[in-house]
This record gives sequence, C-alpha cells and structure tokens, in this order.
Amino acid sequence: MNVSIVGSGYVGTTVAACLADLGHDVINIEIDEDIVDAINAGEAPIHESGLAERIAEHAGTNLRATTEYDDVRDTDVTFLCLPTPQSDDGSLDLAIMRAGAESLGRALADKDDDHLVVVKSTVLPGTTEDVVGPILESESGTPLGDGIEIAMNPEFLRMGTAVGDFLEPDKVVLGTASEGAAATLRELYAPILEREETDLVETDIREAELIKYANNAFLASKVSLVNELGNIAREYDADAYEVLEAVGLDDRISERFMRSGLGWGGSCFPKDVNALRAGAREQGYDPELLDATVAVNDEQPRRLVGLLADHVDLEGARIAVLGLSFKPGTDDVRKSRALDVIEYLADRGADVVAYDPVAIENVRPDYPEIEYADSAEGALEGADGAVVATDWPEFDDLSFEGMARRVVVDGRRIDIDEDALEVYEGLTW
Repeated sequence: MNVSIVGSGYVGTTVAACLADLGHDVINIEIDEDIVDAINAGEAPIHESGLAERIAEHAGTNLRATTEYDDVRDTDVTFLCLPTPQSDDGSLDLAIMRAGAESLGRALADKDDDHLVVVKSTVLPGTTEDVVGPILESESGTPLGDGIEIAMNPEFLRMGTAVGDFLEPDKVVLGTASEGAAATLRELYAPILEREETDLVETDIREAELIKYANNAFLASKVSLVNELGNIAREYDADAYEVLEAVGLDDRISERFMRSGLGWGGSCFPKDVNALRAGAREQGYDPELLDATVAVNDEQPRRLVGLLADHVDLEGARIAVLGLSFKPGTDDVRKSRALDVIEYLADRGADVVAYDPVAIENVRPDYPEIEYADSAEGALEGADGAVVATDWPEFDDLSFEGMARRVVVDGRRIDIDEDALEVYEGLTW
C-alpha cells in the first residue's frame, strides 16, 4: 500500500520506518529539511532502539522523506503524526495539527481517487471529527465521505521500545466512521494482525481517541499508587519491592508497572494526563483522582533530594546526578524527573555534575550552569553525594571509590553494592 506520514518526530519516524519494514511504500512529509535529508541518507533523526537499522535498510527503496505535501496525492492513506504540545493550563495546543490538516487538505484538492486521513497523534475526543475533518473539507473542497474519509488510530509506543511496540503490539485500535476505512486499515496492518498475541479493537472515532487517554491515565495512576505504597512501606521500614512483587501475583493487578521510585515523565504520561484533566474540567467534571496521581508523582523528586539532605549538607556540596533521560533506552528528557532533581539540588545550593549515556546534549542548552561528565565514574569522582535518577544498565555495579563521601540515594533501585557505601538510601525501600 502507498502510505504518507505527516510528521517525523518519535511517532512519525517510527511509524514510517515500521510500515516500510512491513513492505509498504512510505513517504515521510516533514518541514524540517535537516530531518528530511537525514532520512533520505538512511540516518535516524532520533535515538530509538531498532530504528536506525530499519531506516538504513529502506531509505531509497520504499522509504523516502520530502517537504512537499503534494506527494500525498500518490498515496492511499495519510497518517497525521504531528505534535500536540501542552498549553500552560494543561490543555492541548492544536496549532500544529490545524496547520498540518490545512496543508494536507490543499494537497488533496487535486486528487481524483479516494483518500483516507488517519489521525495518529494523541487528541481529545471530538478533535478528529470536529477539528481535523472540517479543515480537510474546507481546504480540499471535498465533503467527508465523498472522496475523503477520516479515522483515528492511536499509538501506544514507548520511548526506547517503540519499534517493538509497533510491530508486536498488545492491541491495534481502529476508530472509523465507515467499513471502507476500517477495511483499508485492516489491510494495512494485516501482517501485525496475523499475530495471535495482538488484539484488534474496532470502534468509533471518539472512543478510539479516548482509549489512548484512558490507557495512559490508568498506567500513570498505577505508578503513582505504587509510589505512594512505596513511600508508606519505607515509613514502616518495609521493602516495597517485596510487598509489590507479591501484590503483582494477583491476576487482577499484574506485575507490570510495579517498580516504585522517582516517578513517571516523558512526553506521553504528563501531557496526556494533564490534557485529560483539563478536558474534564472543560466538561464540568473535577478529576480528583487524576489530580492526586499528578501530585504524588510531582512530590517524588523533592523526597529524593530531602533524603540526600538528611546525610549531606547540600550548600556548596558536589552532587552527582546519574541519568538525565526520563527512562533508559531513549534520549528523551521531556518532563524527566531528573531535571526536577537538578532544580531542587540547585535551590539548596548544590553544585551538580551530571551524566547520561545519550541525553546530555538534550539537557545542556537548558542547564548550561551545571557540569557534565563523560562517564558515571567521572561524575562520581570527588562527589559528596550522588542520586540515581535513571536506571541505565551501565549504572549497575558501579565503583564509588572516587567519591569524597560515598553517599547514594537511589531513585530507581539499580544493582548497587551497598557494603561499598557509607550511606545507601532507597527512595521507597
């Protein structure tokens, strides 16, 4: 099938490369010429496991990038994978989505054949039908259902495992308004839907939009509940990991997302939970449970720094921060808890030296005042204390001999030789 993808961020680039891997002919439309050049040169514009190999394999054959929207006319399906950033009040800023839909609509004005437009970006219920649809109609001059159809196909990609999540998903959700649109998407995803482990969910467009938010709100709430239980367990001098391992054996609960610690960050959970909270308030509903979910999550970095302050006078102290990305396997630092830790340390007068295997250059522009090390050992050298903010595998079995004081507060429960330390504190254990 001939497919066009509008947008080359984490979602758009991953979707384009994976659809090419499934045998489709894919055009990636992106306004950033540097990204276009990178993809056409067979280079991945983002750090994501398994992505670089696929772009290198398919670029120049069945995957290419362009800045020209007119090329969508040579495709059957267009996916809108555009950013929907968070406004100051937590609501979605749809400016980029509107602009993309306008450009796409104008490009489709001269197309004779039918075309399916699929929103893959995370948007609140009603956005596809009430915002994107009317823009496409207006700009193309074509009524919906009479040459152009719309659909919603939410993504469930996790940073660091996005390629595997796309190719081997738990579920594929198709939100459509017609059997024709559903049939097109079933054909597109046929190689994935052949997997017994993948469930197909076919529903209406608004339900598909809300499924993504409900999914992330549930997972974020689970993590915050686990962290709350971890905080309580620590007050009783109990090991939260042992407690929650037993709780996870209950098949109503499951063992996934049961690691208590510094909390959730990244581009999805914070934005999606806040957008759902803001949307609920616009509808006149007060989302008290989601408010509490965010409050618990936001408090974890402060608790981490407070534990360190129990053992180290932070004023003028050299403190190593291990990990900057919001999770291992990605260079994404959006809403990373590590950045909150850095700010709380700076507020208390600490001198921060930070290290991350891949994310330093994404942090340096916003935090030029802190020191960056070339290795974890380099960050620990001469440090009066250290905090673990991201559980990168390379942090397991570190040597702490070079520290001025071997004091470590761990926010992620990495594999540490506690006997080699003067003080070891786990955030929730």
